[in-house]
Amino acid sequence: MKNRVFDVVIVGGGISGSALTYILSKYSDVKSIAVLEKYGSLAPLNSNARSNSQTLHCGDIETNYTLEKAVIVKRQANMLVHYANQVEKNDFLFKFPKMILAVGEDECARLEERHHTFAEAFPYMELWDAERIAEVEPKVAFKDGQPRPEKILASGCTDEYSAVNYGNLSKSFINSARKYGKEINVSLGAQVEKIARFDDHYELTTPQGTFMAQFVVVSAGAHSLLLANQLGHGLDMSILPMAGSFYYVPKMLNGKVYTMQNDKLPFAALHGDPDLVELDKTRLGPTALVLPKLERYTGGTYWDFWKSLKLDFKVLKVFWDLMKDSTIRNYIFRNFAFEIPWVRQRLFAKDAQKILPDIKPEDLEYAAGIGGLRPQVIDKTEMKLKLGEASIVPEKENLIFNMTPSPGATTCLGNAYRDAQIIAERLGVNLDKETLVEELLEGDDLLFFK
Repeated sequence: MKNRVFDVVIVGGGISGSALTYILSKYSDVKSIAVLEKYGSLAPLNSNARSNSQTLHCGDIETNYTLEKAVIVKRQANMLVHYANQVEKNDFLFKFPKMILAVGEDECARLEERHHTFAEAFPYMELWDAERIAEVEPKVAFKDGQPRPEKILASGCTDEYSAVNYGNLSKSFINSARKYGKEINVSLGAQVEKIARFDDHYELTTPQGTFMAQFVVVSAGAHSLLLANQLGHGLDMSILPMAGSFYYVPKMLNGKVYTMQNDKLPFAALHGDPDLVELDKTRLGPTALVLPKLERYTGGTYWDFWKSLKLDFKVLKVFWDLMKDSTIRNYIFRNFAFEIPWVRQRLFAKDAQKILPDIKPEDLEYAAGIGGLRPQVIDKTEMKLKLGEASIVPEKENLIFNMTPSPGATTCLGNAYRDAQIIAERLGVNLDKETLVEELLEGDDLLFFK
């Protein structure tokens, strides 16, 4: 490599790092960008289509979102739609029917209230009775050939983008970034072992050699915190890695069917999805399990887990508070059982029957190698588990560290816009916000991130 000096070095070649590469290349005066990916391909881990639910989270079917959060996420999700409309090849964004399914009188009442509350923000969502549900998703509405006995209601739509192959989208961002005359260097097999701070630059040590940068953005999932800790940042944070597992059944759903969230549980409710890489199957899940490693299927990273957990009284206090709640405790124990062969199909079938009443344990295939690992952050100062995205942005330093569990993939362009503004300000370069806002935000520069 002739030139190892870059304006910006981005650590991590997943959806977050590739989105920022695109935004900086097209809309800023940054001249050179290096993307350092530890594995041999872009988006090998959580952005890979096999590692997530392949969902475009718009806030319309996610009942764990408040209206305020749903509106913010919708705006950022729409940035991906606008991007897709601008590229020649869209092999990453797809339309499927989607719905929130309510089962039983209580859930139906809650869903109807939510639907009316969210109607202005999501005017395309319709309230569906059992007959309409049967037209869209017959396997949901019938049991043993007859209308299912419980009352069912849904809030849904049939002509909106709902599914994303984030691995393909990551590659599209990099391909697009190369079109704007900037120096874009993607180095694979370039695991960052150390970041060193100097007076006027940073140096990143990798097996591919040393890279120098004026600004460093680390978007490496759970490993972002370990790199931040090297430089003395994020020491009041710990990582709790949550793994999601899935099951396959033969294709039974035409689109995405989400269920009502239990407000006491900080984990995603069960849902069924068409699979973008296994077209003849429907995927059901996720289950949730804490794993003592930072990457799901790559081997190793156990010691990295302990370094990022920083187990002490404060972390134990968070665990104790979680386990004191019987709903959360029972959920955790049940999800441990979901990992036991033979037992797991029988347990999971009972839950899955909420979506597909006719499903039987023998219909389920444990989706081996499917599902990723999301780094949930423990705030040791407040002694609380923090759900959602987390970033460390040290003052007066040209550093950003991003840890992005769901919906970080959906909001990747919004997060990239946020980071690009910080980079442009601290490097003293121009960011063409007017063009970006016009092309990706429908001309409205509402500050939708916090």
